Amino acid sequence: MQDALFNLIKQTEGKSTMEKVRIIKRYQNRKLYDTHQSCYVTLEEIAQIIREGNEIKVIDNKTQRDITYTTQIQLLFDQEKKSNGPENTELLKRVIRSETGIFSGYIKSLEKNLGIGNHAAEEKFVEEEAAVPAPEVANYLNNINNSGIETPNTLN
Repeated sequence: MQDALFNLIKQTEGKSTMEKVRIIKRYQNRKLYDTHQSCYVTLEEIAQIIREGNEIKVIDNKTQRDITYTTQIQLLFDQEKKSNGPENTELLKRVIRSETGIFSGYIKSLEKNLGIGNHAAEEKFVEEEAAVPAPEVANYLNNINNSGIETPNTLN
């Protein structure tokens, strides 16, 4: 009992009492089930849940393994396939040539170079919506917007 309580405390550490993690179960037939709404959901609906600021955790129902990361990568891939913008192979080459060769490593490197980290970027947008970004940040964001990649501004 004490271990279960300790695990619950560790899982909710750093989260407000209003914030709840939405559990999504992935079944063998690849269907995704939102336990909060008690219904099946699509990747697009999961994207909307995330855009609304909710945290999710995707669990493989058979193995009980956390597959949140791979599900979100799949979601990004599907969003990119649906994009009508030009394909940006130059961006992909930069990611591949980066130190780690993966998106998360590339983004962490960008955050480090911009002086932001973890969730600081999201918090900065929320706290300073009307603020004018530094010229190098504005140029970077313009390049992203012109590359056909979804940003917080284009997701809505």
